[in-house]
Amino acid sequence: MSTNWETADILKSPMEICWQFDYSIGIDKLRRLYSKSKKLQWDAEQHIDWDREIDPSRPIVEEERFGYDRIPFLKKLSESQRQTFTAHAGAHRLSQFLHGEQGALMTAAALTHAVPDYEGKLYAATQTMDEARHVEVFERYVRRLAEVYPMSPVLKELIDATLTADHWVKIAIGMNMVVEGLALGAFHNMRRSTTCDLLRDIVENVLRDESRHVAFGNVYVGDAISQMHQDDREDVAQFAFDSLKMMVQATGGGDGKGRRARDPGFLTVLERANIDPGDFMRGIKEAMEEGVRMDQQPGAIHSFKDLMMPALVRVGAVTDRTRELFQAEGIPLYEDTSILESMEDLETGTVEVGDVV
Repeated sequence: MSTNWETADILKSPMEICWQFDYSIGIDKLRRLYSKSKKLQWDAEQHIDWDREIDPSRPIVEEERFGYDRIPFLKKLSESQRQTFTAHAGAHRLSQFLHGEQGALMTAAALTHAVPDYEGKLYAATQTMDEARHVEVFERYVRRLAEVYPMSPVLKELIDATLTADHWVKIAIGMNMVVEGLALGAFHNMRRSTTCDLLRDIVENVLRDESRHVAFGNVYVGDAISQMHQDDREDVAQFAFDSLKMMVQATGGGDGKGRRARDPGFLTVLERANIDPGDFMRGIKEAMEEGVRMDQQPGAIHSFKDLMMPALVRVGAVTDRTRELFQAEGIPLYEDTSILESMEDLETGTVEVGDVV
């Protein structure tokens, strides 16, 4: 039965559309990135073995990384409840990637008609195809795991703000740096820890695409910001600050230790497993009081610290004025790009899928 969240949501964008009749290539790194993007296109039907079985009753990541296994309350549930919760909690999590990929599909299409340079349009077109493929594979996997869950409110708010931005640089920041940075870190961690061979195969293919998307942000957005009038740069920096603040408020802190805001979709997960939300929240509170933490494990990538914030600083999307705003909000600034650079290859646009930390 359809629910309200499944209906279409129409947005109006104020962004301009740009024709470009100068077909010369002005940014050589972007030309190489486009060339690599063409060579690395893959077909989800041919390159993914969908005949492999998945076990919905097992966490999509290892128990010690999944976190919920350490909550005493959940250990007291019946075997049936635990298996149902595991399958649907995994489907809820992966549904966010599915919805995020659709958002990336739309923003990449928007960049194609809005960026002012010929080579930028060519590259954005390849990213649009990448995102279409990602939507395809995650929708198919989530359906096999359980069901597609609604988009989390904060993710939708962030992508809506990106889609309705009035300048293509803001769209590239919102998607290629903030949302794609979040995805790149999450996919890296998932690839390392998943117990499902099918999901690992999917994520490895997606990771190679995502690395090019993040690299595009560095190559193209950095060049555009460097040529902006100071007023326009401040406007872009404000958008970057607002986007990160939105994410930090939802997750409870840029250090990754805060708790996420309650998600209506997750309440449905609890309903599917016949778990009372009040009991669940009390169980979480009791676990925290007993010292149980669901922090990231050693070797994991922290999307905010290692990818998003360094990427924004690197391209000049953080100014002296917005540095003060970050400080006033208690949001730490991270400028070390070593992990970010290890996950992107600006010459080839490919990701090193081995461990990088």
